[in-house]
Amino acid sequence: MKQQHITNDKPDINGLDPYRFQRKALQVHDAQALVKGYVKRVTSEMLDLEKSDGRVLASDIVAPHPYPTFRRSGMDGYAITASDTEVCGDGETIWLQVIDNIPCGAVSEKVIESGVTSRIMTGAQVPEGADAVVMLEMTESRTEGETEWIGIKKRIEKNKNITPIGLELKGGEVILNQGTRIGPGEISVLATFGVSQVEVMKKPVVGIFSTGTELLDIRDPLEPGKIRNSNTYMLASQIREAGGEPVLMDAIPDDITMAREKVEEALKRYDIVVTTGGVSVGDFDIMGDLVRNGTMTMLFNKVTMRPGSVTTAAVQEGKLLFALSGNPGACYVGFLLFVRPTIRQMLGMEDAYLKEWDAALGVEYSRVNNFTRFVRGRLDVREGRLVAIPALLDESNVMITIKDSSCLIVIPPELKGATVGQKVKVLLLPGTLS
Repeated sequence: MKQQHITNDKPDINGLDPYRFQRKALQVHDAQALVKGYVKRVTSEMLDLEKSDGRVLASDIVAPHPYPTFRRSGMDGYAITASDTEVCGDGETIWLQVIDNIPCGAVSEKVIESGVTSRIMTGAQVPEGADAVVMLEMTESRTEGETEWIGIKKRIEKNKNITPIGLELKGGEVILNQGTRIGPGEISVLATFGVSQVEVMKKPVVGIFSTGTELLDIRDPLEPGKIRNSNTYMLASQIREAGGEPVLMDAIPDDITMAREKVEEALKRYDIVVTTGGVSVGDFDIMGDLVRNGTMTMLFNKVTMRPGSVTTAAVQEGKLLFALSGNPGACYVGFLLFVRPTIRQMLGMEDAYLKEWDAALGVEYSRVNNFTRFVRGRLDVREGRLVAIPALLDESNVMITIKDSSCLIVIPPELKGATVGQKVKVLLLPGTLS
């Protein structure tokens, strides 16, 4: 799909851009594909393992050796030759002489042959000659002078209670793939293989600012007709979850000249710029006017989605700009559908988009629209079925239900609303499965 390069040559008689009322809406997947074509991966850096938590691997990690590297006892017990216990199948007790005691970390020099055994601890290296470990609880013992003996009454299978070399990973196998986000499990694996430094992708730096004369700093007291600038802080949290590094800038009033200066400065300094507000079709559509002024290439300025149909994307000198709605619900959804995937693609992550599941609708949803609705909701399990319950308040300008949501319920226009039990697609919100 080709991008739209629109310039503002002929303002209307009121000084407004005539193109602001001529927006061509793209389907969500088409808009996402258009953005993806401009994504550039960030470069990498080396970090000490203990500082890599939450970062994304820049290259595959290969096992330098097998794991385990030695045959390991899975029990506290005795290392034996399994063939010694074959007679135990007839109810006979076999008595074996104890010739060594092997704690964890020790390597026995005694070879196990028929008639002898060595006491061994869980996790210790199984001595040469032994091909099974019998549990301590399955033995009885006696002492004759200074010689210790153990008795076994049950036949033990060969390789019983022994973890073989390379059971978990063989040398040369890929431990972790490029694009993997490092967490506790990944750190454990890397430490096990002695990987003290890892190559990770640099965090995409994302500049954020909100537009609107009505905005107050969160530290300011309320004033008539004003609201606090909450979107900037919400976006910063979303950017961190996606793997980026947010930079919060001061909100700017509805001034096209000031907005242009701020955006152009931010695009030079940061990897992505995200704005919120100023994308409506009214007199204060300053972000819309900015991306149509000829200095950047507009990718789209309308998407067939509710909330957030006015979501806008543009590119300038290879840098992406996302102008999201100032309504918190629309801003939240616009980020999830467009900005979050972009950050994750820049990091080389394969699961860039929200996971999709099928669920049954828990209550009737009667709202009808020509655009696909992404309804905030929560997931529940009823009688073994996954059920999606829409939020009672899901207006574009409602922010309170964001915190209670675990999914976006997708209601396409052809459903004409949806009845209880209707099969719907849900997009899992970040953290839903954690």
